[in-house]
Amino acid sequence: MTSPGTDPLVSIVIPTYNRREHLHASLLQLTRQRPGTPEFEVVVSDDGSSDDSVSVVRSFSDRLRLKYHFQADEDNRVSLARNEGARLASAPILVFLDTGALPGPDFVQRHFLAHRDETARCALLGYAYGYNPEAPMWEVADIVRQHTPEEAVRRYGQVPEFLDLREKLLAECDDDLERRSIPWQVFWTINCSMRTDDFWAVGGFDEGHRGWAGEDLELGYLLHRRGLPMRLDRAAWVIEALQERKRREQLDEFKRNMLRFASRHPEPVNEIGWALVDDDLFWPWEDEYNALLRHTREVRELDVAAEIEQALRGSSPTDTVAVVGAGGHVPDALRPATLLDFDRELVERAVRGGWHVGHHALGLRTPLADRSVDVVVITSRLAGLWDRWKDRFLAEAHRIGRDVRCFS
Repeated sequence: MTSPGTDPLVSIVIPTYNRREHLHASLLQLTRQRPGTPEFEVVVSDDGSSDDSVSVVRSFSDRLRLKYHFQADEDNRVSLARNEGARLASAPILVFLDTGALPGPDFVQRHFLAHRDETARCALLGYAYGYNPEAPMWEVADIVRQHTPEEAVRRYGQVPEFLDLREKLLAECDDDLERRSIPWQVFWTINCSMRTDDFWAVGGFDEGHRGWAGEDLELGYLLHRRGLPMRLDRAAWVIEALQERKRREQLDEFKRNMLRFASRHPEPVNEIGWALVDDDLFWPWEDEYNALLRHTREVRELDVAAEIEQALRGSSPTDTVAVVGAGGHVPDALRPATLLDFDRELVERAVRGGWHVGHHALGLRTPLADRSVDVVVITSRLAGLWDRWKDRFLAEAHRIGRDVRCFS
């Protein structure tokens, strides 16, 4: 694993902040990989620790191939820390592991095998026993003190409280993430990997991201949009020894980060993700998006050109207009307008002549600035979604426009 002069095949990036004991536990488990494990290096990227975490790293210098990066403590810049760690990485395969996660003895080997074939690229997520910030299993700390990680998994691997928080979603698709409409919903950086060039091809993590959660969802989204299928390998497991319950301030950070995500990548699926998190929800994301996909098929042929024309009667010739649910055909007499629709194909058809500006958007959170138009028209193409999202649709329409005209 640390043969002199041999280039590493796997780089493991571990961000950390004032968790020296948990960092020690994670590094110790990496020294216990099985014989024959591919050459790997560990990059610890420190987000400004004041607990002398660097001495923990140094204590493993004779057992692990290590690199260390330190950045000033400027309020939870974990995305930047991960990117800085990745910049120091020299292997073609990049693994992200959280401080406090205890890798099993096959951890490195399994991540390596997932990416060994350059022609069969994927984004891999590994399993995380004991990870459930919604309902922590406080006994985990005692379990990992009394047992090796592999013994703990043998003894407790079927105990519901010990399972990964994502277990229900994984079971629903029989571990085939490509059966999910939003596979990146379960792509979390506690334990994941990809080829290094794929990571940088999508820009890595958003370095403007601050605080808890969301940055891994965005990375997963970008990797999937790049064409990488998402895979699960339960054999690439870790145990989350650091048991913490989500705090209110973390949930508030998640809301801000999901708004940033949705604003950076505006499209209906991300609007829904943001709206749910803003309502203190997360798990219905797949179901809500599938409902939108069904609705999109159902109203594909619904033409609302006459409806738009009627809604704009009496408006000033100088009024700027946005139409939410514009469909693929608008009135010929419509002055240059901003057209939004949840059906990408239709909105692209509607703006094909270059007269109008189009956005693939549902209307929960659009790319438009506050009060950027005079009139917002909401058409009946949203009628089938109205009971679910009415308040959100109206709030967004009033955010972007001065006058809102809604289908009746």
